Amino acid sequence: MKRKWWHDKVAYQIYPKSFLDSNGDGIGDLRGIISKLDYLKDLGIDIIWLSPIYRSPFVDQGYDISDYYKIAEEFGTMEEFDELLAETKKRGMYVLMDLVVNHCSDQHEWFQKALEDPDGEYAGYFHFVKGKDGKEPSNYRSYFGGSAWERVPGTDKYYLHMFAKEQPDLNWENPRLREEIYKMINWWLEKGLAGFRIDAIINIKKDLSFPSFEPDGPDGLASCVKMVEEVQGVGAYFEDMKKNTFEKYDAFTVAEVFNMKEDELAEFIGDDGHFSSMFDFSAHELTQGTHGWYDCRPLNFNEWRDVIFASQKKVQGIGFEANIIENHDEPRGVSRFLPEYAQNEAGAKMLATTSLLLYGIPFIYQGQEIGMTNCRRTDISEYDDISTKDQYREALRAGCTTEQAMECCYENSRDNARTPMQWSGGANGGFTEGTPWLAMNPNYRDINVAEQEKREDSVLSYYKKLIALKKSPEYKETLTYGRFVADCEESGCIFAYHRVSEENGQDILVAANYGTETCAVPLKGKMVKVLLSNAGKEELHEKEGRDKGKITLESCQAAVILLES
Repeated sequence: MKRKWWHDKVAYQIYPKSFLDSNGDGIGDLRGIISKLDYLKDLGIDIIWLSPIYRSPFVDQGYDISDYYKIAEEFGTMEEFDELLAETKKRGMYVLMDLVVNHCSDQHEWFQKALEDPDGEYAGYFHFVKGKDGKEPSNYRSYFGGSAWERVPGTDKYYLHMFAKEQPDLNWENPRLREEIYKMINWWLEKGLAGFRIDAIINIKKDLSFPSFEPDGPDGLASCVKMVEEVQGVGAYFEDMKKNTFEKYDAFTVAEVFNMKEDELAEFIGDDGHFSSMFDFSAHELTQGTHGWYDCRPLNFNEWRDVIFASQKKVQGIGFEANIIENHDEPRGVSRFLPEYAQNEAGAKMLATTSLLLYGIPFIYQGQEIGMTNCRRTDISEYDDISTKDQYREALRAGCTTEQAMECCYENSRDNARTPMQWSGGANGGFTEGTPWLAMNPNYRDINVAEQEKREDSVLSYYKKLIALKKSPEYKETLTYGRFVADCEESGCIFAYHRVSEENGQDILVAANYGTETCAVPLKGKMVKVLLSNAGKEELHEKEGRDKGKITLESCQAAVILLES
């Protein structure tokens, strides 16, 4: 496998609207991000990914872009963005932006021109399709619920929107459109961007016959995912985009990919793959319900561990996946992946240990490093997220009570990750001097950066140690390129694996006890040293490991151990 500049890096996702507000309007901004670059550098971050900051009506929180070349006024100016690039460069850091090119906003100039002339050039930038028998062209349900087709005013045509109706899908079959997109991508790379996180990219290939499918719900619709799964040839678009843009700049690209076909991993992220990396969502897909949040399955530890292990084994020797605990589209990891008894600081550190040292590039989401949690709301009106409101209605339609529907939202809402960053225990968590655009999680008084910076045993302090270990000259080779080797797979509570380097022969064991009872982990080799433990019992572990060839982990304990090769 070819070695790349980004392989040994640690990335951090910023959701700008909720990161830090510098001017008191309740919305996070670029100036706020600039002011916290030293905080991120001290944490050990190399790459910053900014969720969308382009001009937008914010129907879907900036994923509906009305101008790809402008910064949204809510976030600041292009001059401030240029300053951000310069300041990150001074610190040896890199910036990624979100690339959203499956769709744009209905306020984008292209779509407005298409509406003016539904048979003209710009209509060809979208999917304007004649209806059938006075109805929609097919029975697709959008990702946000309801039909994926919206009538073009004054015509018998409909336009496709796989997300909100304000997010018309772009027609990648049109070479003029692709040329416009490539020009825009290169413009940003010329500015000094290191690359992009690429949003919902698997959706760009459409079956232009738009066939209907067997309904999969009482609304008579079928998920638009069905078309995505059955259509062929999306890779040709990816290669064309790569050759005309990313490849020329040695850019780092990490794709959001669902519904990839079984044998396509090497094509996507191999040495000459379409992208540098892609997110591993295998664990996040485990609990998804058949029809919606209301029938989500509870998390099973063995299934969760085993699906992560399977993903790790599959990617060996092919490429690097991007490993996440949470992101802006997911609930908080400590609330989702930890049982109730482990939803504490020890559990947050344990989850970090088993995730950040996996094979691949770790992406930390803002607030994860202090153990931010899901936020309970009392009424659906307190949520902002368009998807949450849709899923709430779906739960009620399925017969859930209001309380049950709200519980679904508490467990799954994207707003759980979008509550403002908790910088201090002061007013509004130190996020803003105004009124936050989304209400704070009330636990900011207990969980915040300022409090944790003072404590050596805090979650934040532990993240710093963990990242420092991953990047340390002594162990970086093994924790970057070392093979993943599963351990204790028969255990019902132990999450354990080795990172084994072919280069230097090092064997590093990562082990954690997700159960309620104390459990012994046998060592497959002589212990040399305990590199890190979330319980601070390095000496005890070392003595037991050397004397008895095992270590005993109490509930929620994790340890990283160097074994003799």
